[in-house]
Amino acid sequence: MATSALAKSARSAVSKTNNNTGSMVKALLDTDKMQGRFEQVLGAKAPQFTSSIINLVNSSQQLQDVDGMSVISSAMVAATMDLEINPNLGYMYIVPFKEKQADGSWMKRAQPQMGYKGYIQLALRTGQYKAIEAGPVYEGEIKNFDRFTGHYERGEKTSDKVVGYFGHFELLNGFEKTVYWTAKEMDEHRKQFSKSGDYKGQPSGTWKSNYDAMATKTVIRTMLSKWGILSVQMQEAVTTDEKPQVYDAETGELSTDPKWADNATEASGEEAPKVDPFKVFEQPDADAAK
Repeated sequence: MATSALAKSARSAVSKTNNNTGSMVKALLDTDKMQGRFEQVLGAKAPQFTSSIINLVNSSQQLQDVDGMSVISSAMVAATMDLEINPNLGYMYIVPFKEKQADGSWMKRAQPQMGYKGYIQLALRTGQYKAIEAGPVYEGEIKNFDRFTGHYERGEKTSDKVVGYFGHFELLNGFEKTVYWTAKEMDEHRKQFSKSGDYKGQPSGTWKSNYDAMATKTVIRTMLSKWGILSVQMQEAVTTDEKPQVYDAETGELSTDPKWADNATEASGEEAPKVDPFKVFEQPDADAAK
């Protein structure tokens, strides 16, 4: 954990903020030690990135009563992957979660949450992907999907009913993979793994405000982690996504907080900005991917 020097600096900064999250985050980011760590990770882009952290907190009602250090720890995850935290871009989100304490009270801390566009961005950076596509499938568009081979018959859309979600990628070496989840399979996955909670069988949190984008992310993350080429950044994305992080500004180390890994639910409140989950990202030829 942080050494006494940083701890003393942080306590001094936070003592002047009256526990306001925005002021707390700004005070922590103003310390020489924290500025130095972000500069090590981002170089010349560090000032702009740290400003975006402050702007995010000040503009988000959900983050107003969240532990400030957890916001910075989550932002550092994004920084190490060189992903913007502007929610309108859809690369990485900082989402408040709450945990019930032993005395019955609730504590709110932030966690990093990858967007599906973040996974695609990291994949394209490897220079190994010619195309990546994912999104909802409407009734009539796919027939006779063979989960063993990934082959299927293309059909015509017959209604606006979403019956499933697909993912597809093609590598520059010619390897291709297509996956398909039925709408029922996706919702069963959501109920089992989502920390957003489930209200009378209905989604809540980001799954409620942005179901298609979350489903698209689920398809992409599963598909790439099983069959794709994973860079070090992509491996980190898979292992840190939606897990609370503890950042030691003295050592520069990030680690998953074991106390929060299995006992946190997404805090309800304002909805996340809607982003287009149907965008197709392509690199047309080998030269464009280099």
